[in-house]
Amino acid sequence: MIIFSDGGARGNPGPAAIGFLILSENGQVLMTKWRYLGSRTNNQAEYEALIAALESAVALHAEEVTCHLDSQLVVKQVTGEYSVKNSELRKLWRKVQELNKNFKKASFISVPRTNIQIQKADALVNEALDEFSQSPQV
Repeated sequence: MIIFSDGGARGNPGPAAIGFLILSENGQVLMTKWRYLGSRTNNQAEYEALIAALESAVALHAEEVTCHLDSQLVVKQVTGEYSVKNSELRKLWRKVQELNKNFKKASFISVPRTNIQIQKADALVNEALDEFSQSPQV
């Protein structure tokens, strides 16, 4: 399965949300999801988007996943190129490592924000943030 995930915060930290798409090998959309997170940093939101997408791929019984993110930091951390020094990100990184055990193969690719599927994931993030900002706060 092919995953495109994005997370974002308005402010850093600030109101944050995630969005992702899961596609079949032939490009058919199998799932799209978005969710408001509350206050997070941009990097936390990026990780949480990836985690939600991987959890959904597990639920769809994926054997192999190729994950596309526009966050070079997250890609380099999950592939081991960079170490994870921030304690909050380390918790999220561990969750990704645990989820990876569910797949025969998991790949992580950094793509530009101009990628059409990443733009769709970003639109889902903004939809969640816009919906939250328009709803009455309790």
